Order: sequence, then structure tokens, then C-alpha cells
Amino acid sequence: MLLLMIFSKQNKFILSHVLTPKQSKIENCILFHFMPVGVPKVPFVVPGDEDASWIDLYNRLFQERLLFLGQEVNSEISNQLVGLMVYLSLEDKTKDLYLFINSPGGDVISGMAMFDAMHFVEAEVQTVCVGLAASMASLLLVGGEITKRLAFPHAMIHQPASSFQEGQTVECMLEANELLKMRETITQIYAQRTGKPSWQISKDMERDLFMSAEEAQAYGIVDMVADSV
Repeated sequence: MLLLMIFSKQNKFILSHVLTPKQSKIENCILFHFMPVGVPKVPFVVPGDEDASWIDLYNRLFQERLLFLGQEVNSEISNQLVGLMVYLSLEDKTKDLYLFINSPGGDVISGMAMFDAMHFVEAEVQTVCVGLAASMASLLLVGGEITKRLAFPHAMIHQPASSFQEGQTVECMLEANELLKMRETITQIYAQRTGKPSWQISKDMERDLFMSAEEAQAYGIVDMVADSV
């Protein structure tokens, strides 16, 4: 099977049609084999232009101040989201940003960078858990603007994990000390933003504590549970 896409001389889209191999020999047409679905493209009219351009779906949503964390937290996605938060806040600090989260967590340092950026920019950041918010992802969820944190199905918190490289004994001891400091910092963040005492947060972080959206709301991680969009 081939997908026939016909364009005019002005390169404007006219028609698409599925062709059999026998029908595929047509002049002045552009033929594309079916490919696995990737990030879809959507039409967008640039101010001042008459015709729409096809751009990446996420780039279009970024223009509406909608950000997405849909993978493990690492330095690459952290840098991208921090940059977007800073840029969009400078563009208009009066409009909220929306961070949609569906992540198993990941690197502590990268997660803390995003958390700090959320509180550095002047625009308020609303957080929305649309699937899983585990480990550092749950810290980002709880780090949203208070009264503007929303959850769909699941949220989870557990003790932070270090992603530093293994080294010699002295280096491991230094790493352990830094991890303890980071753990204390994260414990205090949860305590401040949930209203729970530090001892309870510390106890709960000793194990994987899975919560439903309603349980996360009762715990103070989110403020609302979404019924519909």
C-alpha cells in the first residue's frame, strides 16, 4: 500500500488517497510509504502569513504554555523544560504555565533543577499528573503552585535515589553525605508543601508508597482530582 498525497504547484495540500501498487504510477504526485506513527504534526498559522505551516504537536502546545514531562527525568529533558519555563515566563509573566507529568522519576539533581526553575520564574506553574508521578516526578508535582496542583489516576512518593557514578571508598562516603543532605532537603520540601510533619514524610519515604489521586489529594500532594478535561 502507498499513500498518495497530491499538492498543487503552490505546494498546497489538495488530496490524500491510499493506492494499490498498480495505481501508484501517477505523474506530478508525491508518494510516501506508510511509516510508524511518530510525533504528529498540526497546522499553525504564523501571524502575518496567509497559509498554515505544519509543525510538531509539542511545539504547538508549547506556544499555548503547555509543557510535558513524559519520560524519565534526566539532564536533557531538565534543560529543555527549564529553558521553556524561563522563555515563556519572560514572554508573559501574567499567564500560568502548565506542566503535565507522566514520569517514573529519575535523576535527583536534574529534578531539583526543574523544581528550582518552577519557583524562580515569575509565571505561576500549574502541575498536572496524567498518569504516573513517581520519585522526583512526584516532587515536581507537589512543587506546583499551591491550589493549582491536579491529578488524574496515580501518584507515588519514595525516598530519593542517587545517580552519581560509583567510585573509591572516600568518594562513596562523600556521595552518601551529599545524598543525606539532598534527602533532608526533599523531606523539608514535601513537609512544607503538603503540611505533613517531617517525621511522617521521612517515614513514608522509606518505602514505595503508592497513592490513588484521591489519596494524593488527602496527603497534600495535589489540591484537586480531575473529573474531566
